[in-house]
Amino acid sequence: MNSFSLKIVTPDGLFYDDKAQELIVRTTTGDLGLLAGHMNCVAPLGMGRATVVIDGEKRYAACIGGMVSMMDGQVTLVPTTFEWADAIDVNRAEKSEQRANKILSDKNASDTEIRLAEARLKRALVRKSVANFK
Repeated sequence: MNSFSLKIVTPDGLFYDDKAQELIVRTTTGDLGLLAGHMNCVAPLGMGRATVVIDGEKRYAACIGGMVSMMDGQVTLVPTTFEWADAIDVNRAEKSEQRANKILSDKNASDTEIRLAEARLKRALVRKSVANFK
């Protein structure tokens, strides 16, 4: 299988810069799969599992927010959060889920608190789901 240049850059800095054979990410409108030779495109990222094929092996990650672009055969993934499945702290994700559910069950929570708790809950669920792919 042909490869392409993949660069993953998070707010913490350069996360990955090497070759890959396939990338599948969740965009705001659904999953997007990229292979070598794909046409140029840019898409906003949603929250979900990313699948990266490196040297013929699949690796999974939680990929949340940001952008992905394929330009002239090079893919740049700029997520807000990117965590390989084997690096996800499941206990931390469970605690975040519990905190979010506590706020969501509070009848006195403000609209802002509810929106933030919903986002926290969704991130925690994505992380827990992806962690199962270690």
